[in-house]
Amino acid sequence: MKSILPHISGDVGMEARLQAALDLARAHSAHLTCLQAVNCEFYAPGDFFGTAMAVAVPHIKKAAEELRAKIEAALAKEDVAWEWVLRHGMAETMLLEQSVLQDLIIVGRHDVGSRGRSPSSLVGELALNAPAPVLVIPDELERLDTAGPVMVAWNGSSEACVALRSALPVLGTANEVILANVSEEADRERFDFPPVEGAKYLSRHGIEAELVDIPRGDEKVAEAMFTAAKFRGCSMLVMGAFGHSRLSEFLLGGVTRSALMDPQLPILLAH
Repeated sequence: MKSILPHISGDVGMEARLQAALDLARAHSAHLTCLQAVNCEFYAPGDFFGTAMAVAVPHIKKAAEELRAKIEAALAKEDVAWEWVLRHGMAETMLLEQSVLQDLIIVGRHDVGSRGRSPSSLVGELALNAPAPVLVIPDELERLDTAGPVMVAWNGSSEACVALRSALPVLGTANEVILANVSEEADRERFDFPPVEGAKYLSRHGIEAELVDIPRGDEKVAEAMFTAAKFRGCSMLVMGAFGHSRLSEFLLGGVTRSALMDPQLPILLAH
């Protein structure tokens, strides 16, 4: 992993996101492409003459310039290679365009301008359509332990296999890798790829993995996974991104959506 694309925005999770990007850049001797997307186009109901837009645009541009100055000053003090890319337009569009030559995209859990519990449509768009995996960073993260244990959510699907393969760089620096399955007994017969196949794949890359069955109990699958990951001191959770059509209320499927509503540790998604 040599090229990392962090999303730059003035949201509540920016500091955590930048710190995670720096931690990963140091661990992998990687380059940061800091993408700031500034969108000055919006629709105000009843504003037929664009008055609201005319008033808001200077403030949006000023805030963007101040954010850039602040983060560039902080990056200048760090021992990592970086560059700044400014694009005008929707963040998801700009990130998708830039991601074609990137190894990892780093985003926050919220859409720009939102702090609700709903899963981010930005994350959904990137996870299902970007050519690079997406790392979602919780707002409260202080540091990303790149050598800490990593848990891989395994259900035998092709999405889980893609996520496992995409996560090889972060799994290679982890001091422990856990392939964890949360399912009912009846589910196991439907596995296209049993956990042992994932472990074999990792072993060919010099990575040993522990296979674990996690009892679900009364918890949702995502909650059971977070509970087990925190118990083992994991620094990251790897998941396959399960998606629906654009006509759905959300782009992401049930377990993925549930995990992203309250991510209790960084989540690496791939589809």
